[in-house]
Parts: sequence; C-alpha cells; structure tokens
Amino acid sequence: MEYRRAAIPALIGGLLLTALLWWAGASTQALRLPGTVDVLGGLTAAQLEHWLTPWSYDPPPSVRIGAETFGVGEDGAAIDNSRYLSLYTTGMQIRFVAVLLFFVPGALLLVRRLPPVNGRVPAALLAVWAWGLVAGTLAVAVSAPWLIAANGRGSYRFLPQLAGMASAGRQILVFAALVAAVVAVLAARVTAKGAGPLPRAAVPVAAARLAATVGTAVIAVSLVVLSYQPVAAALQTAFTGTGLFAEPGDLLRQWLLLGSWAGPAGTPVGDWFLYRVADALVLAVVWWSLRWLPVLLTRTTVPAMAAGTVCATVLGLLAGPLAQMVFSDGGMRWGLVQLSAGIGGGVPAALTFGLLAGAAAAVTLRVAGGRAGTDPGATDPGATDPGAGASGADAPGGPGPDLRPASPKD
Repeated sequence: MEYRRAAIPALIGGLLLTALLWWAGASTQALRLPGTVDVLGGLTAAQLEHWLTPWSYDPPPSVRIGAETFGVGEDGAAIDNSRYLSLYTTGMQIRFVAVLLFFVPGALLLVRRLPPVNGRVPAALLAVWAWGLVAGTLAVAVSAPWLIAANGRGSYRFLPQLAGMASAGRQILVFAALVAAVVAVLAARVTAKGAGPLPRAAVPVAAARLAATVGTAVIAVSLVVLSYQPVAAALQTAFTGTGLFAEPGDLLRQWLLLGSWAGPAGTPVGDWFLYRVADALVLAVVWWSLRWLPVLLTRTTVPAMAAGTVCATVLGLLAGPLAQMVFSDGGMRWGLVQLSAGIGGGVPAALTFGLLAGAAAAVTLRVAGGRAGTDPGATDPGATDPGAGASGADAPGGPGPDLRPASPKD
C-alpha cells in the first residue's frame, strides 16, 4: 500500500486517540461530584480518578501543594508560584502532542505492511491497538520531566520518579487505543480499495518457525531470566549512582523487565502455577504472532518485523492479566475496575525487547529462507492468494522474503 493511502487512517487514528485521552482527562472533575460517588462507590471513583489524572490538565493535589510550599521565600515574601502550574500545563501539552507524533509513524508502517484486506483485518486491528499503548507510554515518559519539575521535587530521586511516572495512565490508554484502532482499521479498509493486489507472502514453514523461536527466545530473556526476582534485585541494586541520577536501577527495571516472578516458597503451588500460566501465555502469543507475521506482511522488512514483534509482545502482556482474571476467583470478590488495575503494564520492556526480537527474527528468517532450497513442500500452501503473482521472493521454494529497503511506492 502506498504511503498516501496508509497515512490517512494513521492520522485519523492518532487524532482520535489524542482526543479520547483528552476527553478522559477532562472527566476527572466529574468523578469528584457527590452523585458520582454515590453511583459508582467511593473506591471505584477513586480508582478511576487515579487512572485519569495522568491525562488531566487539572493539576493534581501534589502540584498544587508543591506550588504553595515553594511560593514563600526565606524572608516571608510571596513568590510567584504560577511557574509550577505553567510547567504542568507545558508537560501536558507535550504529552498530548507526543501521543500523536508517536502513534502516526508506527500506525503508518503497520497499515502499509499489514493492510486490513485479504484476511488481515484481525491482525491489523490487534497490531494498531498494541501500538496505541506503545505511543501513549512513550508520550508519558517523554513528558514526565516537566511534570516532575512541576511538583517542585525535580532534583530528588529523579530517575525513580521518572520510572514511576512512565507507567501511569495505562489502564485508560488500553480502552482508548482500542477505539482508535477500530476506527483506523475501518478507514484503512476504505483507503485500501483500488490500491492494487496486496497478496500474502510465501514463506518456508521451517524458516518461519525458526524465526519465531529465535524471536521468542529474546523475549524469554526478559520474561524468564531478568524478571526472576533475585536477578531483578541484583539488576536494580547494581548501579547506585549519586545526586540527580541516583538509583537508576528503578528505571532499568521499568525498561528491561516484562514481569516479576519467584519460586513457590510461601505460596500454594496452584497459585504459583496460575501466574506462570500467564507468563507462558505471553510467550505463546509472541511465538504464534511471529510464526504468521511474515506470511501476513506484504513485504517482510526489518522495521515491519520489529514493529510487529513489539505489538505481539504487548498483546501477550494484555492476555496474561486477562487469563488470571478468568482462572482466578478474584472476580467474585472484586469488581471489574479493581481487576483491571494490572493491565497495560510492561510496555517499555516490550518495546525494548520487541525491537531486538523482531530484528533477530527478521535476520533469521532471511538466512533460513535462503537455505530452504527449492522444495515446494517447504512453503505454506495457503500463504498466497489465488491469482497472486508467485515470482521472486513470493514464489514457493524461492529464496525467501526480501528484506531489502522498499521503494516509496511499494
């Protein structure tokens, strides 16, 4: 699909995601009304307000208290504290602009390489949804320094504050990104009409499975090895630092760990296996996505594989908490809002290791596809559409997917 056709749905989705997050942030004042508390309950209203505050232009109590605290000089004279509120407003402006700037390029790449036609609609929808979470998380992280400074504590444990703020607001982001993804995919189906044939690629089965295994192994390094609590503790305490950049381990945990787990000591074995099933589900989602991603892409390039792997990892992280909600008995004791508190976590680590895993899978696919030989049975029989051209890299038994840079009109 051409850039001009893919740019329209990407821009529509980005504008809608930004508008939905702004509208959600503007709704925080409604949660403080007595009638809202009576209907939703105090605990639910407080939880929803906590989720919406990172997207609200209304300064939280911490900013207002910080402005009042730093508004008096040593001699008792009043100091203009509007600069702290101005910093908060500037940070929120950067946050909403960054959502749009991060969402559009990723969605453009995904829609262009994974157009919602020829059976790709579910894959395109899930990929754009996951990328919306990535864009929102990056926007929160980029704008966090301004909001930290607005609290008047920018020089105190800056990196731990940055790590904590990078994961804020993710629950509302999950639902807003889903709505934006649906609209973007519907718009992409309209713009894809008349774009010419968008066939699936023919990929050797063995090469696709090997590439999926290599990519999943990279994700497992974070999910299984680094997320093991003794390893994670050693990672967090290995770099102490001093001054403004003290304790960088908190930030490393945010960007390197997809989860946290330990042995079943002190807990029932059944509960321990329940949480390990969620981790196994993450790896299963990543492997299955990488297995079929080269087939669904119109052109298997390294950027497309990297972005697709990031989205697959995010989807796996979303599937894990859902599985725990289904198989545990917590749903009988807690409401939907409380059960949804854990969704959307681990996105920074998914971005870090997803890019590495996607690049590794793409290189493996290229090398293994070139060694597949000319055996027609080594290619998925249903990988290409009837009537689609089967020449070059798309031909059964060909040299594998082409990972060279694509032309602008491809």
